[in-house]
Amino acid sequence: MSKSFEWMIGLRYTRSGRRAHRNSFISFISGISLAGIALGVGAVIVVLSIMNGFQQDVIGRMLSVLAHIEVFERDGALPDWRAAAATAMKNPEVRGAAPYVQTQAMLMNGREVRPAVVRGILPAEERMVSEVAKQVHRGSLDALAPGEFNIVLGAGLAQGLGVDVGDRVTMALAQGQVTPAGVLPRVRGFRVVGIVESGHPQFDASFAFVRLEDAQRLERLDGPSGLRLRIADMHRAPEVAAQLRKQFPASVEVRDWPRLNANWFAATQIEKKMMFIVLALIVTVAAFNLVSSLVMTVTDKQADIAILRTLGASPASIMKIFVVQGALVGVSGTAIGILGGVLVAQHIDVIVPFIEQTLGVQFLAKDIYLTTVIPSDLRWSDVGTIGAVTVALAFGATLYPSWSASRVKPAEALRYE
Repeated sequence: MSKSFEWMIGLRYTRSGRRAHRNSFISFISGISLAGIALGVGAVIVVLSIMNGFQQDVIGRMLSVLAHIEVFERDGALPDWRAAAATAMKNPEVRGAAPYVQTQAMLMNGREVRPAVVRGILPAEERMVSEVAKQVHRGSLDALAPGEFNIVLGAGLAQGLGVDVGDRVTMALAQGQVTPAGVLPRVRGFRVVGIVESGHPQFDASFAFVRLEDAQRLERLDGPSGLRLRIADMHRAPEVAAQLRKQFPASVEVRDWPRLNANWFAATQIEKKMMFIVLALIVTVAAFNLVSSLVMTVTDKQADIAILRTLGASPASIMKIFVVQGALVGVSGTAIGILGGVLVAQHIDVIVPFIEQTLGVQFLAKDIYLTTVIPSDLRWSDVGTIGAVTVALAFGATLYPSWSASRVKPAEALRYE
């Protein structure tokens, strides 16, 4: 008996049955199994792509303000930031370097008081490492002149303080100064010369920018706290940071943006993994449906199995027939699901607006999500993982029905035929 007969019979069983009145029902169950696998795979690909898109969008907003890598002295100020910048720029991945001083402060305007992260910068160098200059929608970052004690506020912070360009705010630093009356906080007045809106609510509500020299005077430092670096590929930040650590002395700390935002990064990774597990249950349900369809097929084909056994087919060959049948359904469903999921994920920017226009709804409110576009970032590594897991589940679903078919006894199966 030819070795290819398992494939031919398995393919035939996928499409038809012996008894006409049961043929259509069993084929219908197989079709439902295939459709279930395809829908499950497509849904997982689309949802993970949208999650990746939102994650990339948030990271982009974060890194428009934050640095890819920070280099700073563990104790005190960086003695010669230009020499440190030249050392960092020797790495081919580094595209820009800018000095900074960062401190915590309280900003006040009348009765309004807000905490703020105050960063001292040089406007020209800052353009090389962040998008802050482009995000100033009122005023200008270049108005941060040395010695004038000007300040650029985040949009949320300015709104909370009730100030606009041209108004004055008072800054109080936590590090106090000793006076005959005791330790008093250091206080300094600043004039608002710009409002920046990054699109990230947390940063817009807490960040303020001043001139580097003014920040050094407030903090009583001889130089900047450190350097902020921008690299060609932000996803390689941990690798580039490891390379830079070897270039700098042991007293210099180098931290990449995933380490600087470790809590947020870990939370998003856990969320993605849990979402993958939850959505994988959809595919698992479809695999159980495949088990039921194969069991029904085995029950319907017992006479055929008995005839094949009498013609010399071994139990292993019978088992292969039903493994082939289940595998064809699983692989076909996976392929259709991957094709559909990839097409939807790649054209989500067209599909979602069409649905919104047709149904007259808006999925994302701009005042809440700061965007009306659902982003999508299709990653082929995710597609490969989803496909491999689904095919493995489909093959696993064939084992029990195939084993059951291989144990059919010809005499008992043909007794009532």
